[in-house]
Amino acid sequence: MLAFMAFLPILVVVILMAGFNWPAKKALPVAWILTCIVALTAWNMDLKAVAGASIFGAFKALDVLIIIFGAILILNTMKQSGAMSVINQGFMGVTKDRRIQAVIIGWLFGAFIEGAAGFGTPAALAGPLLVGLGFPPLAAAMVALIFNSTPVSFGAVGTPIFGALSVLSTNLAAGNAPMTAEAFRLLLTRWVAVPHAVVGTFIPLLGICFLTKYFGKEKSIKPGLAAAPFAIFAGLAFTLPYLLAAWLLGPEFPSLIGAFIGLPIVLWAAKTGFLAPKKSWDFEDKDKWEDSWKSVVETAAAGDQGQNRMPLWLAWSPYALIALILVITRVPSLGIKAWLNNQVITIPAILGFEAFTYQLKYLYLPGTIPFILVALITVFLHRMPGEKVSMAWKSTFRQLVGATIALIFGVAMVQLMLNSNINPTRMDSMMVTMAKAAASIFGAAWPVVSPFVGVLGSFISGSNTVSNILFSSFQFDVATQLDISHIIIVSLQVLGGAVGNMICVNNVVAACATVGTLGVEGKLIRRNALPCFIYAIAAAVFMMIVMGAVDLY
Repeated sequence: MLAFMAFLPILVVVILMAGFNWPAKKALPVAWILTCIVALTAWNMDLKAVAGASIFGAFKALDVLIIIFGAILILNTMKQSGAMSVINQGFMGVTKDRRIQAVIIGWLFGAFIEGAAGFGTPAALAGPLLVGLGFPPLAAAMVALIFNSTPVSFGAVGTPIFGALSVLSTNLAAGNAPMTAEAFRLLLTRWVAVPHAVVGTFIPLLGICFLTKYFGKEKSIKPGLAAAPFAIFAGLAFTLPYLLAAWLLGPEFPSLIGAFIGLPIVLWAAKTGFLAPKKSWDFEDKDKWEDSWKSVVETAAAGDQGQNRMPLWLAWSPYALIALILVITRVPSLGIKAWLNNQVITIPAILGFEAFTYQLKYLYLPGTIPFILVALITVFLHRMPGEKVSMAWKSTFRQLVGATIALIFGVAMVQLMLNSNINPTRMDSMMVTMAKAAASIFGAAWPVVSPFVGVLGSFISGSNTVSNILFSSFQFDVATQLDISHIIIVSLQVLGGAVGNMICVNNVVAACATVGTLGVEGKLIRRNALPCFIYAIAAAVFMMIVMGAVDLY
């Protein structure tokens, strides 16, 4: 009963958003209120603790909002400068086939940004680029989220892996593992990458099949399947170097190296027509698009008129600066990462609870550096007049309103569920209660369930890293109880947390906000639930085969 009570707010979010198509800005406040009621009654939490967790969550939402603001700002700045028009023309010069454009931008460009920054930024950047090329905004958000899966476990220079290890240190130190923490880290990195590489190779094909099914005039996956040779080639161009980097170098660089090697290869293939379908595919005319496909704010390349004569390299320079700054500020050996991490604004012990000490790493957040920084630099690089700069900032604030409401209540709900163990009877938190109930129900079938625990953590927290922090120790303990491979089970947790990015509330809200489709989050979650399920099940089946063939700790 307690597990059901804990799951009830999540169930309400799913029903309201996916079933009744409520926007996140309406569904999440309702879910937060319900979570408060459950915390006060079933968990006997003190009102002060409930308020503290909620306030702490509202502050934590600021981290995500800064990233979204920066991503939207750089996009709007480049629209007003005319750069987006030039970039659009440049991609059209590579190929006019929408399937191939989606793969290049959503799969490979998005993977590079994920490897460097993570935390929802790839979909927030790739989606608007696709819109600029002429994609329906809802289609751009959908494929950007589907493609933002395989690279995520090694996103932000390996942060999700280190998040898992941060909570597994106690398990490993307790003598439950016949290896050092470092050896476990390397082995975990390899076996996270293996199922990702196997299943992820087919994600470009899956993504474009969904694109043609929902947004093509044929309403069929056949145009997607027609591009299968190119899509699988693009998948391999990323996953092979990705797997090699994970096997040899550790968790920091698989996504970065996979994209760095794969992107020029796939650009060359698109330019030369290698394995490309003979017949190009496009959307119907805009006047035939469904209303839900369109943006509720102006997202076309406004401000481009008369300013699109800049050279292509200058138009791309803001994105080149973003990539360069991300790498420089995320590679630990350069020392800049540590310095940025130390620039912190702290709000200590909210309402007297040490657990609710909020820290804002205002310079380390990619929304600040590089996004806002590069947006300011772009003003001078592209010699923008004052009125264009003003328009970019004003439209950015307008687009952020709906996302702000959704994220404040969504993150507040998550923090309340995470910290519901602050109660007089020392009951487990709602999160742990749900996970334990699931383990008792599924028993030896746990390898099939394991990735969905990761999906659940990512769905409600918006982060593979947070999902791993929530559930990695629990998954390790379940593996101990069931006498099955710890590496396999924890790797499926990490993979599931990455796959959950397709449907997690935070990322869906962020992707919709940046392409201007706020209010259709439920439809997007409902559609992306199927590729999420396919990915998780395929990985689980593959790893069960591995368990039968390879003796892994």
